Amino acid sequence: MMILTVIRILSVSFLISQAVRIMLLISIGRSRRKKAVGFFHPYTNDGGGGERVLWCAVKALQEERPDLDCVIYTGDHDSSSDSLIRRAVDRFGVKLISPPKVVHLDKRKWIEETTYPRFTMIGQSFGSIYLSWEALNKFVPLYYLDTSGYAFTYPLARLFGCKVICYTHYPTISLDMLSRVHSRSSMYNNDAFVANSVLLSRAKLVYYTIFSWMYGFVGSCSNLAMVNSSWTQSHIEKLWGIVHRTKRVYPPCDTTGLQALPLERKATPHKIISVAQFRPEKAHPLQLQAFALSIQNLDSDIPRPKLQFVGSCRNDADEKRLQNLKDLAIELKVEEDVEFYKNVTYRELVELLGGATAGIHSMIDEHFGISVVEYMAAGAIPIAHNSAGPKMDIVLPEEEHQTGFLAQTVEEYAEAILKILRMSESEKHEMAEAARRRASRFSEQRFYEDFKAAIRPILDQSFE
Repeated sequence: MMILTVIRILSVSFLISQAVRIMLLISIGRSRRKKAVGFFHPYTNDGGGGERVLWCAVKALQEERPDLDCVIYTGDHDSSSDSLIRRAVDRFGVKLISPPKVVHLDKRKWIEETTYPRFTMIGQSFGSIYLSWEALNKFVPLYYLDTSGYAFTYPLARLFGCKVICYTHYPTISLDMLSRVHSRSSMYNNDAFVANSVLLSRAKLVYYTIFSWMYGFVGSCSNLAMVNSSWTQSHIEKLWGIVHRTKRVYPPCDTTGLQALPLERKATPHKIISVAQFRPEKAHPLQLQAFALSIQNLDSDIPRPKLQFVGSCRNDADEKRLQNLKDLAIELKVEEDVEFYKNVTYRELVELLGGATAGIHSMIDEHFGISVVEYMAAGAIPIAHNSAGPKMDIVLPEEEHQTGFLAQTVEEYAEAILKILRMSESEKHEMAEAARRRASRFSEQRFYEDFKAAIRPILDQSFE
């Protein structure tokens, strides 16, 4: 009995000592804050839209407040100030005013998906706290700016005395995800095995509900939450409850170069392009099935079109999905009409977009939809999924002119394809022209203006 009592006392003493140590470290960190903006972006080589936002945000801050240093927290150990400024130019055409400072992180494995085979969402979220602890112990900025969606790091940054700013591409958990689990709908983020089980679905619903409460609390610690679309804004406002601190800032799309492409598409046969990584949520099989159905109903006087899949493969699972797509084309008897382009260069992508009559997109609840904007800027008429970003922000009338089509089912996509193929050249030109005007709303310049306007009140506040 005495031994158990001693163990309890020692355990409590240890916990108290660790708590005191943590508070001491936080107190020391607060006292050595630097006049800087720390960008929490653990992956600075992903090459996607998120990285473009990072470099455009850095440039905007350098223009707005040249007296503030820009510091990048990254887990890429081969990254240096010089290599990052070159990467911003070479990969995205973003010319920074000065090289950002770099803080290397050693604990990035704690936010990697492979570290958590089960309960991935909560595992990565708590792992991000540990990674942020490392970051803030190495460098404490006045402003902590998260551009990767790690909301669970915000309370810790606040404890270190930072003003917290975030740019949220999509919520870690959405009300739509809760709804699908509740209705037991099978999807890429709700396994059929779980969806078919009442007990597992209820357990997952409890898990998601608890996680959404936690997500709402940590997100509410943000002093300013910028979001990339109306759909994301709606979910963040409901989950975080900070409507007055939430601002919509559309992501910077590289529309300038694409808008230089000619609108006339005289190539025969007509080409329909699909630009997306070969990931499950992109729903490529639906596009292929719709294409096959449109060919079955094609008018005899219209040449058979081509469907061009353009995307990248991250891993073996993506490679397998690509092969399955090729097999499906054979099964649907359209293999001669379908082309596959893997890991193309940007120059090759621009060339393909310049020859496309239409662009197809089929991801449910795509938070924004940069590929749809790229179709429109390039002069390809978009056929996008009737949800989230494309529905609420992008494929909307421009000066009362239709800018594209929205669809959900295989039949609706096939009908949209046929409508475009049956249009006269003048009708296609008119719609493509309206779509291009609409795409200009999402330019880099618009991002710079809106981003600066959003952060200016926070930067102008005097620090306690």
